[in-house]
Amino acid sequence: MQCPPDQIRELFFNAKHMGEAREPSFIGRGASFQCGAVLRISLQVDETQHIVEAKFKATGCSVLVASASLLLDEVIGKTTAEAAAIGQRPDELKEKLGALPAERSECFLPACEALVAAIRNYSDSARDEWEGDEALICTCFCVSERTIEREIQAHKLQTIAEVTAACSAGGGCRSCYPLIEEILEGVNREA
Repeated sequence: MQCPPDQIRELFFNAKHMGEAREPSFIGRGASFQCGAVLRISLQVDETQHIVEAKFKATGCSVLVASASLLLDEVIGKTTAEAAAIGQRPDELKEKLGALPAERSECFLPACEALVAAIRNYSDSARDEWEGDEALICTCFCVSERTIEREIQAHKLQTIAEVTAACSAGGGCRSCYPLIEEILEGVNREA
């Protein structure tokens, strides 16, 4: 689905999801130094890690507002892992927007950045509140430290990409990358 210029105009003047998500909410910001646009996304996430509400506030052009509206339409109802994956594929959002003027060719990027930042905020909060028996490393896929250690040992994994392929840890918002790197170093140092 591509948005012709009149559809971008329609999304700008009748944008969905403007405002602030209900509490508790997780905030992410994106900005463009090129044009001075600023976007703030707030997410409400339920106990099953599904995004139940997503809202944005923006100061920017019609492309940025249209992008945020389309992106949040797509992620509501998705898990944080699914939403993070969507946010990390900005070319798909750009394709939905259609042909953009050269001066607006990157105006959609702050929407993706803000979404992923909000999910990282959620992930950091979930790790802080975790009360399980094992340390929770990847909140997007609920992967514990011990699971990651077992996969590294069993398959002699060396990189974060290999860990992600083995157990999905790191496949969402990527806020756990530094933790996975520490585990990789620790396990491989002992081996």
